[in-house]
Amino acid sequence: MRMIHIDSYDYDTMQLAKPVYDSRRRILLAAGRSIHPTYLQKIKELNIRSLIVEDAESAGITLDEMLDMPTWMDAIKLVEEVYTEVKRNKSISQITVKRIQEFVGKLLMEVRNRPIIVLIPSTALTPELIPYAHAVNVALLSVQVGTKLNYNMIQLRDLAIGALLHDIGKVIGNEENHPTEGFELLRKTRELKVLTTHVAFQHHESLDGSGYPRRIRGEEFLEVGQIGGIANLYENLISKEKYPPHLAMEMIMTKSENTYSHAVVQAFCNGVPTYPPGTKVKLNNGQVGIVYKIDQNLHRPTVRILSTMEEISLADQPTLMIQEVDQSIETV
Repeated sequence: MRMIHIDSYDYDTMQLAKPVYDSRRRILLAAGRSIHPTYLQKIKELNIRSLIVEDAESAGITLDEMLDMPTWMDAIKLVEEVYTEVKRNKSISQITVKRIQEFVGKLLMEVRNRPIIVLIPSTALTPELIPYAHAVNVALLSVQVGTKLNYNMIQLRDLAIGALLHDIGKVIGNEENHPTEGFELLRKTRELKVLTTHVAFQHHESLDGSGYPRRIRGEEFLEVGQIGGIANLYENLISKEKYPPHLAMEMIMTKSENTYSHAVVQAFCNGVPTYPPGTKVKLNNGQVGIVYKIDQNLHRPTVRILSTMEEISLADQPTLMIQEVDQSIETV
């Protein structure tokens, strides 16, 4: 199983491994079947850019690191419903806050059962659902970072809620003022913690004072705001900007001590894999392979050599390096 760009789909060698959904979260195409060229074209017309497929090269790759698709879609549905409520009422009801808290509790348990989280790309959905999928993915990344920073379950819950709602201000504001609008909305919601509201308020700020809306710097930029910011940046890089994960990670590393603290950047690097399973790579010895699994080292995975089917743990082979990534496969 692996993620591919939709243009890389091969009818003769690939089957769909995860369902394809329409803008109303209904299953368009079920898993376990080949996609007829006519249907493939219709999917492309819906602006869906990513697919999760099974083929001979990815045999045995389970992608267990991914949140299961039904839970991910349930999270997207919840975020969409919250946005709809805010658009209608300019507030979040107590009942909705309770639903968010309960679902985040479920999400935290799902993440705890996985030592590593690999994101389902938001580009696997229609454009109408991408903002909500973005919010869910930012929450998942934030939890990974918070876990690496030894946050307890209560802290992780408050962080995850803030990350899930970090862009809620866009419902009632615009790109420039949405952090402020989101903060004002959330701080009026008595059931939410102050730190939760500051994830929305500060996720576009920077340590050096170049961010917005308040151009704060240094210690004023709270750690939870930094976590929300770094998660938001990475998810935008791999979805909107179409960066492959390894290049997005390189960009994140350049942000240490100027945009985010070294501790937050280090926690992100320690919690998010550089080469997700299913990524096709070329090693410095010329061999071509596919990332088969991630063991003890997030950035030194086990690679299956395609010509011999031998599995090599890069963590145990210090002289072997990933030299190139097949961009047509990894950029989703």
